[in-house]
Amino acid sequence: MVKLNKIYTKTGDDGTTGLVSGPRRKKHDLRVEAYGTVDETNATVGMARVAAIGMTRIDTVLSRVQNDLFDLGADLATPGPDAEQYHEPLRITEPQVEWLERTIDKFNEELEPLRSFVLPAGTPLSAALHLARTVSRRAERRVAELIEAEPETSAIAMRYLNRLSDLLFVLGRIANGLGKNDVLWEPGRFTGKN
Repeated sequence: MVKLNKIYTKTGDDGTTGLVSGPRRKKHDLRVEAYGTVDETNATVGMARVAAIGMTRIDTVLSRVQNDLFDLGADLATPGPDAEQYHEPLRITEPQVEWLERTIDKFNEELEPLRSFVLPAGTPLSAALHLARTVSRRAERRVAELIEAEPETSAIAMRYLNRLSDLLFVLGRIANGLGKNDVLWEPGRFTGKN
């Protein structure tokens, strides 16, 4: 268990931050940007949980996602091969990705097929889930860039974020009355072409 006695250390005042292992990195370093965007994703999932009050099924899933995202952040904050570590680092795992896939499939069975693209709207919970989805997509882009720059970065991290955005999309539809209240895109609606 982590124990934090002091919240500020002043060590980041020079524009660097410490990773779990390895040398300090600039705060704008690609790796820091990647796990920072995972942290943002986690915060937006937390906001969605606030909107999910009374929807235990969704809140339970989001609670698991928040814990997994913390694992993912720890993974990204621990560069290098595992063999060089003093202790086995926390890594995102394939079973966590598989859990997302099973959860997506379970919820998606309840939904009617889409007739159009869905706008990020509807209920407050659905809108919050769509916001979390877009931030998770940004995290995915940051991780893709990191993998290109530092190929030893976990490819499972990329798969996890890709599936997570799909899950958040499906949950957004669940939150819109099982998709019945989805707000659908109407191409050209306000251009005078219809």
